[in-house]
Amino acid sequence: MIAADVSPLMYQQYDCQQLGMEQTRITRRTSKLYQQLKSEASSDSWQMGVGLVLFWPALFFLEGGDGPEAAEYRQLKGEYEAIEQASIAKKCGLLFTPLDEQLKAEAKKGGK
Repeated sequence: MIAADVSPLMYQQYDCQQLGMEQTRITRRTSKLYQQLKSEASSDSWQMGVGLVLFWPALFFLEGGDGPEAAEYRQLKGEYEAIEQASIAKKCGLLFTPLDEQLKAEAKKGGK
């Protein structure tokens, strides 16, 4: 999913500690949203199969990835990238792993 465009100027008044706390908050919230969206995608796949076989009008009720959770997820990804840029500009030394990689790694841990 593509990140929203968020300016790092939004975080110019933050010090390194505040940037780190915001990074943690966004990572946690994004993780919860990722799990929720993943679950909805599985549900949509199941509904698609049933709809194709039994009742095609059910396909109109598939949610897809355009709900409020998906919009929030894109926004948080954009904020995460903006925090990373602000951290680099301030030379904070915070470690940033791309969110997609973090979330996939967490999902693998949770699946074991």
